[in-house]
Amino acid sequence: MKQTCHILSTYAADVSGVCSALYEMGGMTIMHDASGCNSTYNTHDEPRWYSNPSMVFISALSETEAMLGDESKMIGDITQAAKELQPRFIAIAGTPIPMMMGTDFSGVAKDIEAASGIPTFGFATNGMHSYVCGAGRALAAVAERFCDRGAAAEKLAAAAVVNILGVTPLDFSITGNVTAIKEYFVKNGFKVQSIWAMESEWDELMQAGRANVNVVVSSSGLPLAKTLKNIFGTPYVTGIPLGEKFGQKLLSSVREAASSGTDICAAAGTKKTIKCGKRIYAVGEAVWAASVCASLREDFGFTNVSAIAAADGGEALIGEGDYAIIDEDDIFAKLIDADAVIADPLYKPALPGIDRQFIPFPHEGYSGRIYRKDIPLMVGENFNIWFGREIKK
Repeated sequence: MKQTCHILSTYAADVSGVCSALYEMGGMTIMHDASGCNSTYNTHDEPRWYSNPSMVFISALSETEAMLGDESKMIGDITQAAKELQPRFIAIAGTPIPMMMGTDFSGVAKDIEAASGIPTFGFATNGMHSYVCGAGRALAAVAERFCDRGAAAEKLAAAAVVNILGVTPLDFSITGNVTAIKEYFVKNGFKVQSIWAMESEWDELMQAGRANVNVVVSSSGLPLAKTLKNIFGTPYVTGIPLGEKFGQKLLSSVREAASSGTDICAAAGTKKTIKCGKRIYAVGEAVWAASVCASLREDFGFTNVSAIAAADGGEALIGEGDYAIIDEDDIFAKLIDADAVIADPLYKPALPGIDRQFIPFPHEGYSGRIYRKDIPLMVGENFNIWFGREIKK
């Protein structure tokens, strides 16, 4: 059966993506579901839960309310809590039960905003898509409603100011890679205006229009990049600075985009040569997988490499010779000719035989906290060191 996993795992759900994207913004996020169902997010998808408090709640949907389609209690409870806590905004995210109920999240959001006086979003997530969909929609919605439209007039003359888009622990965990990405750009002469949405203050996010270029480091950042382009005309570049040579190529693409105003998929656009030698696949989120393959080509000289974008929304972020595949059976079929696979450890059962090399690169949005301690630093030369060691095993 298509879109059913019986051997491989699944990515964190879209509702977790909403919660993760908004976690540090000072808003109140409510998962519309039965009591206890928030524990999947709290304990598996959110590593900041015990160190960085946030207003993430569950609506405690009851069987009676589900059968009758009664939303009055949810609206009343959220309104009362919001008046007491005074969050910057309210966000309500759906799950499978509200999907079957036909909950009108847009209408509910309007009712709550009218009753509380606090800006409210309703996201009709349903648990059937990956975190990429939820996080992307949430980030774009916040930018559309709150970003300072006058910030574009304050763009600095130097073409060296960037926003980094699509940053959540589901893609970058809390092991140091977020800080490393920011430091990489700063070390190479760029000013980082904001990181959407970790390690940045609200005011920094709201001044996103001051940037000359937006750097999309995950699929979750693409809807936001398009929104910011519509508002401010800011071009975007996709890619993570993995490896010394590809990292520098990405920086060159950022400078080019600032000068020309055109969007550039730096990883997907890497020139391909005649394919020969070891057949390597990188499987996972699209921007990460494409950036891994770009570094293997630029830094290590591999030519027979392909990205497999296995989460939602990857089609626009990969290049010729790469693949967007989310179905388990299709992933198994594609990897039949693999000599080596780079992916989260839970993808190892997809290898066609024991004679193939598997290089584990844990992804919090796929395997949760299980392998967090094994997530390597991947920015710049750190990727060269890590891969150079792993490929020899």
